[in-house]
Amino acid sequence: MNPILKRLMCFAALALVAPLAPAQEDADPHAHHMMMMNHQMMSGIQVSTVAYAEPAVTLVRDDGQPVALKDALDDGRPVVLTFIYTTCTTICPVISQTLSALQQKLGPDRDKVHIVSISIDPENDTPARLREYAAKFGAGPEWQHYTGTVAASVAAQKAFNVYRQDKMDHNPVILLRASPGKPWLRIDGFATVDDLMHYYRTLGAAS
Repeated sequence: MNPILKRLMCFAALALVAPLAPAQEDADPHAHHMMMMNHQMMSGIQVSTVAYAEPAVTLVRDDGQPVALKDALDDGRPVVLTFIYTTCTTICPVISQTLSALQQKLGPDRDKVHIVSISIDPENDTPARLREYAAKFGAGPEWQHYTGTVAASVAAQKAFNVYRQDKMDHNPVILLRASPGKPWLRIDGFATVDDLMHYYRTLGAAS
């Protein structure tokens, strides 16, 4: 089926069920699950819940400060995690622009969320280069970029199942977690800022 036609059909299906959603959700325990499935179909993304174990590695923040990855992720705030590299011209700019829009969409709540971008090209992505990259996308203090040794970067990538031997083969993935100890929500595909806000609110309501 033509992908554009398929997406239009998904929009039409969602429009048909949307007016019934509030009443169904109160009466039917499966209504929320169905709404989530419709949202995924509409967006063309794949969403899964995964329990990842954070590796005991130290990364280098874009201000040059060494930080244990576990400490960076477990500061008590909800986390939005992704993997990028600064010379990427395809996937990474799209993801980073989405995260930039997320900051704006969060408004006064932006300080309550920790956005983390980890380089998959640490040999070239120095803290200084990451600072330039972060500035290009208007990253605020709640959005930090990390580099480090190749071994540390690879360990982080493998821990979150995003590792590819060739950095140019990496896929668009964003991970969200409500708080330390909670499972991760993995979004494969090009999530929009509205997708991220939807799942951020869903995680907040569930935590």
